[in-house]
Amino acid sequence: MGDTGTGTTWSAFEAAEPELAATVRERFGQYTHHALATVRGDGSPRLSGIEADFRFGELWLGMMPNSRKALDLRRDPRFALLANPGSGTDMGGGDVRVSGRAVEVTDPATVDRYAAEAGAPRPFHLFRVEPTEVVRTWVDGDELVVRTWSAGRPVRTFRRGNGDSPPRQES
Repeated sequence: MGDTGTGTTWSAFEAAEPELAATVRERFGQYTHHALATVRGDGSPRLSGIEADFRFGELWLGMMPNSRKALDLRRDPRFALLANPGSGTDMGGGDVRVSGRAVEVTDPATVDRYAAEAGAPRPFHLFRVEPTEVVRTWVDGDELVVRTWSAGRPVRTFRRGNGDSPPRQES
């Protein structure tokens, strides 16, 4: 498609912030199924199950032909992808979310390479993730810790306790 997206690729994020990127990849690798939020035609959110795939240095989303989530992304490429939190309340090492734009890839060579490598059944929609925000949230003792990256900014870490005190940024 003609959409050039954000210009930020997963590989560029990973090169700039390798520690956070490794944590995100590990977290997504713990489970196969995750949750994808897209924007419906009427502007309301749609939440769908999805498999996220790190391959060729990028983060990919593959979808069945004409699935609602694929049609949502074709119309409005904004999304949020939440790693499966797992069972119980320990969050398996933290909550991880990637937000950004999903750019459909229709180049036959890329689609063929992906299908062969991933064993993806044809036909399918293939989207390359262009992250605009990556967030990891976890509990450390009595504090909630949020590590966040936004396109064009370095990673920042915030901590907050259960009281009324505002979150504080780590240096």
